[in-house]
Amino acid sequence: MLLAIEVGNTNMVLGLYELATTETPATLLHFWRLSTPLEQTADELRIALHGLFALEHIQVSQITGVAVSSVVPPIDSMLRDVVEALFGVRALFVEPGVKTGLPVFTDNPAEVGADRIVNCVAAYERYGGPAIVVDLGTATTFDAISAKGEFLGGAIAPGLGISANALFDKAAKLARVTIRKPVKVIGTGTVDNIQIGLYYGYIGLVDGICERMIAELGPNTTVIATGGFATLLAPDSRFVKHVDPNLTLEGVRMVYERNLERMRRRHARTEIVDAPAK
Repeated sequence: MLLAIEVGNTNMVLGLYELATTETPATLLHFWRLSTPLEQTADELRIALHGLFALEHIQVSQITGVAVSSVVPPIDSMLRDVVEALFGVRALFVEPGVKTGLPVFTDNPAEVGADRIVNCVAAYERYGGPAIVVDLGTATTFDAISAKGEFLGGAIAPGLGISANALFDKAAKLARVTIRKPVKVIGTGTVDNIQIGLYYGYIGLVDGICERMIAELGPNTTVIATGGFATLLAPDSRFVKHVDPNLTLEGVRMVYERNLERMRRRHARTEIVDAPAK
């Protein structure tokens, strides 16, 4: 089984997959969402992961591969050590040099976040191109994919949660409210005024950028939304056609599968090197 891990700025998402065979497609067996362990030690993270598997009666020995997409470099080293200690395998990190099958046509391909790469890998595999992936997380990213499956670039905006926090922090008289779809657009109270501004204001941001990207990519462009706020916002977007909550994890899985043969060869070479002399 494969453990796919997405490390974001706010949450760390884990998906346990039964990998594809010649007869059956890959299957997501379990899904977990944790806070990103910025303040945890390696031992604490190891205990937390072990506990998740124990709750589902899964033996750590059943994990034969781990793949990681991370946008939080400070914990990458710790995560590598935890994976090796807990599962006895080396984690595959989505980083420069790893085969993704996605040509990146940007000024500096190495600076494109791993989450954006795997989102586009999965989006093109599932929906074709041209396409736009809107990832509504801590930040909101817009990623453009050509008809040939090339990453062309995109845009980054403050996420809905960040926008809301900035409003509450800077406006002393405005109390924090739950971010949700309001029942009307002309508010009569402070709470619904804020909710209307956040909800419909953010949909305006999403649709405004998508509209301009579609004008460049062509009218047949498909827009896919993922991330924590996708389910909330997508129904009122004029352009989002698909909501795919597990898009990032699927991309991590696909990248792992595309590197599987190379990893097996590397593992075989390591075993030869480490074998005792006769």
